[in-house]
Amino acid sequence: MVKKLLIAILLLIPLSAAGQLRELPDFTGLAEKQGAAVVNISTISQARQPRAGYPAVPNLPEDDPFYEFFRKYGPGGEGAPRDFESKSLGSGFIISADGYVLTNAHVVAMADEITVKLVDKREFKAKVIGADRRTDIALIKIDGSDLPRLNFGDPSELKVGEWVIAIGSPFGFENTMTAGIVSAKGRALPQDSFVPFIQTDVAVNPGNSGGPLLNLRGEVVGINSQIYSRTGGFMGLSFAIPIDVAVDVSNQLRTSGRVRRGRIGVVIQDVTKELAQSFGLRVPEGALVNSVESGSPGEKAGLAASDIILAFDGKPVATSGDLPRVVGATKPGSRVPVQIWRKGKTRKLSVLVGEIPDERVEKLALRKPVVPEAAPRAATMLGMTLAELPEALRAATSVGVLVEDAQGAAARAGIRRGDILIAINDQDVKSADQFAALVKGYEKGRSIALLIQRGGSSTYIPLKIAE
Repeated sequence: MVKKLLIAILLLIPLSAAGQLRELPDFTGLAEKQGAAVVNISTISQARQPRAGYPAVPNLPEDDPFYEFFRKYGPGGEGAPRDFESKSLGSGFIISADGYVLTNAHVVAMADEITVKLVDKREFKAKVIGADRRTDIALIKIDGSDLPRLNFGDPSELKVGEWVIAIGSPFGFENTMTAGIVSAKGRALPQDSFVPFIQTDVAVNPGNSGGPLLNLRGEVVGINSQIYSRTGGFMGLSFAIPIDVAVDVSNQLRTSGRVRRGRIGVVIQDVTKELAQSFGLRVPEGALVNSVESGSPGEKAGLAASDIILAFDGKPVATSGDLPRVVGATKPGSRVPVQIWRKGKTRKLSVLVGEIPDERVEKLALRKPVVPEAAPRAATMLGMTLAELPEALRAATSVGVLVEDAQGAAARAGIRRGDILIAINDQDVKSADQFAALVKGYEKGRSIALLIQRGGSSTYIPLKIAE
């Protein structure tokens, strides 16, 4: 009986395995049809190797004992620093029959010479039409005709768990295909506030950068751009730029050579559950404004610290990461509606969107906290010992108190000695005594939001009033 049962189980295994295999996608057609439009990109950058502390050539007579030394090793001499070539590899894909190619900006950055190699071994010299550092998109051009090209898909239709493939040149191995699934959508990465990345578990390695991410219909849904790794190699986390973002950028680069982006001049942060409770918001959503740039479009529209932006130009702002992308995609000079949460109610404002200057770099003046030894003290509140601002700081701001010490819950929340406490929820703090009175007005056990200024920037920190 047992023998017959084992035989029956063994007979069932191949059938079950065959059933599972029939459910797996077949990628062979994609490799044959789409692979021809994926290219290998190699770059050469000329650089001069400086020698630290290298001496200048002095004006010496030929009979000077050091003349021969400087003749041989001075600039231009036999031992002088030489030019050297820096080479790099990446991927890209053709988007038009006449030779426009999309890739990553970092693949062609600082390149003096760019060579594009096709699957059929043809090689072309390429020129950069334009590159955008903020989205890491570059558009380059080769002289060709009737070239194979890829079609675009709709990243918004992608579903988590859907099969996708990458084609590129990892470590220089041309036209390599790897497969996986969509792990997440709309990922926000540090220093990349304008791109809602597609996260996948497709094997992507150095050299894949700039190559396409394709769905099973053979449509490009993204451009492989980054990986998360502790080793420099693939660890199961790769990120692609959605193709609709890339197409918008490439169209602007093609027509004007630059990308125009909107700005409103506010500093924002995420709305946590505790912060939402502090401001009376039922669901933690939106972007919390913690400061508004003086003279900015946001200030002119009436935006203020403690406002929570819920929608911009009719588009919902679910998290703070959504706002830079929505604002950046808005045409500068447009007047758009903004829905905010203020003092327990929703309100609507109208903002005239400004423009981010090219390669704009905001520099915040760092200011060391000044802690006066003889400042008048107030009673310790919520684990913080507060003092009135000294005259040097009071001249720069009309509100706020100085945190002389932070312990217990306040310290655990991230408040530090030397911070300036600007506001509690949406009310300005003008003195330590006033702050104490405001705290007493809140019921125990609820969360409050403290606006803290530190080193030239500000942020809201949630803190629960002890039972």
